[in-house]
Amino acid sequence: MRAGARVSISDTALGEVLAAITGIVAPLLPGARAVRAVWFDKTPDANWLVPWHQDRTIAVRERRDIPGYGPWSVKQGICHVEPPFHLLAAMLTVRLHIDDCPADNAPLEVAVGSHHKRVTAGASANQAEQYPRQLCLATPGDLWVYRTPILHRSARAISPGRRRVLQIDFCAVELPAGLNWAD
Repeated sequence: MRAGARVSISDTALGEVLAAITGIVAPLLPGARAVRAVWFDKTPDANWLVPWHQDRTIAVRERRDIPGYGPWSVKQGICHVEPPFHLLAAMLTVRLHIDDCPADNAPLEVAVGSHHKRVTAGASANQAEQYPRQLCLATPGDLWVYRTPILHRSARAISPGRRRVLQIDFCAVELPAGLNWAD
C-alpha cells in the first residue's frame, strides 16, 4: 500500500469537510483555496516510516517550462514540480485526524521553526536536529495546521493502530505563465 493517496479536491464526498476547514484557514491565510488533498491510512499491516523531509512540490495540470520551476516529476499520474521557495512558504497544510494518534501510534513530528528556508533532501535530518521538535498528538476531529515547508517525519508505530488523516494544502497565490493547480 502507498503511504498516501491523492484525493481530488472536487470530490463531492469532501464538500462539507472542505468547506469547514477552508473557513478555519480563511483568517490565517486570506484568499486561500485548497490546492491538494492526500489521504493517509496507516494500519498495523501498513506501518511505514517517513524520514525527515520538507514537502517541496506542488501538483499542477500540465508541465510548463517556467524559470525557477523544477525539477518535474509525475506522482499517481499527476504532474508535480518544485516551485520557488516563496510559493511553498506562502502555503498552509491542514491535517484532519480521523483516529486517535497517541505517541506510540507514529504521530507526525515537526521541527518547530524549520519552515523559513529550503533544505536539501540530504540535509533534512541534520537540519531537523537544529530545531525544537514537537510530536503532533491527536484525537479524532483534531486539526494540525502548519506552514507547508516545515521539516517533518513519521516513525513506524510502536503500538500500531489505525491512523487515518486527511491532509489538505492551501495557497492564496496564483501560479504564473499559464501554470495551473491540478485541482
